[in-house]
Amino acid sequence: MGNYIFGKNTVANALSHNDSIKEIYMVSSFQDERINKLIKQNRVKVIKKSSQEINALVGNVNHQGVVALCDEYKYLTLKQLISKLENKENPLIVLLDGLEDPHNLGAILRSVDAFGADGVIIGANRQVRLNATVAKVSTGAIEYVDVAMVTNLNQAIKELKEAGYWVVASDGEAKQDYREIDYNMKTVLIVGSEGFGVSQLLLKNSDFIVKIPMVGHVNSLNASVACALFLAQIYNSRNPVK
Repeated sequence: MGNYIFGKNTVANALSHNDSIKEIYMVSSFQDERINKLIKQNRVKVIKKSSQEINALVGNVNHQGVVALCDEYKYLTLKQLISKLENKENPLIVLLDGLEDPHNLGAILRSVDAFGADGVIIGANRQVRLNATVAKVSTGAIEYVDVAMVTNLNQAIKELKEAGYWVVASDGEAKQDYREIDYNMKTVLIVGSEGFGVSQLLLKNSDFIVKIPMVGHVNSLNASVACALFLAQIYNSRNPVK
C-alpha cells in the first residue's frame, strides 16, 4: 500500500525531496519539463493512463494529469520532535486540536513552512491525517514540515511543558490580545477545530489564552487563516524590523 499525491507542483516537490515515490501515472498528453527531468534523474517508473483511470485512483480532483504513488506518510513521535529541537533557540510548534478539514491542514503546513515554525502535532483520533489533498494544498510544504502524531493531546502538552515550552491557545472569547505576548520563548501554539475551537481541558492546561481582535460582522476565522495570522505575529515579534 501507499499514498497517492497529485498535481504538478506536489509531484515535482516530492521527486525533488523524497525518494519514496514508487511509480508515476500520467496521461499520454502530459508535458512538464521539470517533472520529466526529475523522473529521469530518480529513475522512477512511469505508467501511462487515461484521465478516467487516474480519476479512479484519486477521485474527481484537479490532478493536472499526473499522480504519484508514494510510501505511507511517516510521523514523528513527540519524543523525537522534542529531541530534534532540543538545541534550537526558542522553537515553535503548532498543535492542532481536532482539525478535520484536509484543506485547512494543507494550508497550515504551508504557513508553518513559510514562517519558519518547527513542527506540527496532531492527534491520532478525530483528526485529519496527511493525505493527497493535504499534500496538494500544502504546495510542497508537506515535504519540509515535521509532523508528530500523539494519542493524547493533553499528555503531549504536559510533556512539552516539562521540556520547557510555554503553551499559547487561541480562543475567540479570550480577554488577552495575541499581540500582547512576548513570543521569545519555546512556544507551542494550539489551534482548534473549525467547529468547536480548542477543547476546555487544553485551554485549562495552557499558559496563555489569547484572541485575534476582530472588528467586522463575523466573529470567527477559518482555522488555517487564524493559524497564519498567529505565525506571522510570532515571526514579527521575534524578528522586528530594524
